[in-house]
Amino acid sequence: MVKAGKEAVEISELLATLFHAHKRHMMGLAKDYGLTPQQTSTLWLLDQNQKLAMSELAEMLMCDASNVTGIVDKLEQRGLAQRVQGEDRRVKMLTLTEAGKKHNVEFHDRLFEPPEWLLKLTKEEQRQFRDLLRRAVESMPAE
Repeated sequence: MVKAGKEAVEISELLATLFHAHKRHMMGLAKDYGLTPQQTSTLWLLDQNQKLAMSELAEMLMCDASNVTGIVDKLEQRGLAQRVQGEDRRVKMLTLTEAGKKHNVEFHDRLFEPPEWLLKLTKEEQRQFRDLLRRAVESMPAE
């Protein structure tokens, strides 16, 4: 393992601070919509994947399959997601409804509205920050 310099450690700490601020923002938005963070994450994952088996969803949410059933039940009750038959008749797939898709667009717009601290940076600083983050993301190993 390569020993990280103090700059790299500080960057990691600053990223963690930004992550937690963004997470608090996301959790507040979820509450505004009457959703739990897990329900919001499920809607996000469905937006990215179109259809997910319940077992895949449990793995992605890092929770037990029995927890996923409760999450999905509540999303179905709200009309945001629905279970559909998979190719394998034994497997139920989860997908977004039209209301779920509409919710995700609105939620996404609110979630990614630039925070005040970011708007305080100059346009050039914002471009530099974006470019550095993009390079970092592109250098990440594939999952």
